[in-house]
Amino acid sequence: MIGKLNHVAIVVPDLTAAAALYRDTLGARVSAPLPLPAHGVTTVFVELPNTKIELLHPLGEASPIRRFLDTNPSGGIHHLCYEVQDIRAARDRLRAAGARVLGDGEPKTGAHGKPVLFLHPKDFCGTLLELEQA
Repeated sequence: MIGKLNHVAIVVPDLTAAAALYRDTLGARVSAPLPLPAHGVTTVFVELPNTKIELLHPLGEASPIRRFLDTNPSGGIHHLCYEVQDIRAARDRLRAAGARVLGDGEPKTGAHGKPVLFLHPKDFCGTLLELEQA
């Protein structure tokens, strides 16, 4: 059901410094910051030959990743994103298998303009998973 790894998301306390680290120190191609008010984050994508790294920073105090950063002030890995061909079929199959879909269960538009869903980390070895329709 899952396809390729789309990205690994890392919450960072300083988005500008993190982007510079990947661009200047590691020599990666880095996107411009993209505020996503509907998700409460600002994101930067680091383009790699085989996947992406998504750098996340809270957008406002009500951001869903604010608590993560409060608990982990240096930042850290937040979630893994896998591609699926049909996000609603994947959701229905996962629910039938007992997995919990976060939120209202309906896909939302993600940073790439494609439908996404998040799956409860307690159902996946303690890891928050994002599914993105390919």
